Amino acid sequence: MSFRFIDTHCHFDFPPFKGDETQSIARAAAAGVERIIVPAIGEGYFPWVMELARQHSALYAALGLHPIVIEEHTQASVERLEEVLTTRPKKVVAIGETGLDLYRDNPQFAHQEAMLDAQLKLAKRFDLPMILHSRRTHDKLAMHLKRHDLPRTGVVHGFAGSLQQAERFIALGYKIGVGGTITYPRASKTRDVMARLPLSALLLETDAPDMPLNGFQGQPNRPEQAARVFASLCELRCEPADVIADALYHNTLALFGFAD
Repeated sequence: MSFRFIDTHCHFDFPPFKGDETQSIARAAAAGVERIIVPAIGEGYFPWVMELARQHSALYAALGLHPIVIEEHTQASVERLEEVLTTRPKKVVAIGETGLDLYRDNPQFAHQEAMLDAQLKLAKRFDLPMILHSRRTHDKLAMHLKRHDLPRTGVVHGFAGSLQQAERFIALGYKIGVGGTITYPRASKTRDVMARLPLSALLLETDAPDMPLNGFQGQPNRPEQAARVFASLCELRCEPADVIADALYHNTLALFGFAD
């Protein structure tokens, strides 16, 4: 049985995909990955991510200011994002990747929060969902999301927190991104969380070329690996594979406003 997948998080504007887009899209399609959302990490990436979406029917763009390069973002970056969104590019489907991160040295956390709040305001104004990064910041992120109360909500990608933290995001209306972490037997906490969350709250992602799957360490991750993430999820859950695939697919259509 073949299934239809959407990779909701793939940095397709980075190597090894840059310059190999057509073949990489074909490899993904052969594994059932019909569409790929490409989140930008800063204003310098906006033009190329939008051009990729324009050139390739399978690709869609998200535009955001990532906390991992917080020192690159200024008020001018927010204004540039607002300027681009005002033109309503056809295949821009979300704001992201953005969020909060306390993993890196000198996180400039107050600046991170200011940049996040500015993007949440834009998401509300332009009626777009958010693609959210969170490392060691789930509780802080949830407070920001509750305060802004977006109508379109979004997804907390690459989730590896506790069941209670995931349930709090879901109670606020957000989806949870399921990625390659669940392919590692030692990731017992994350595997247990993904087994227990409501299927209606889950989306499929790779975070390629980052987050390689178990057995592929040291290699760039790729969007076709979404099929292996899905297979691992099926091993963890009690629902039939076709029910899981259908839910992941239609959850994504609904959140990002895709036509079937």
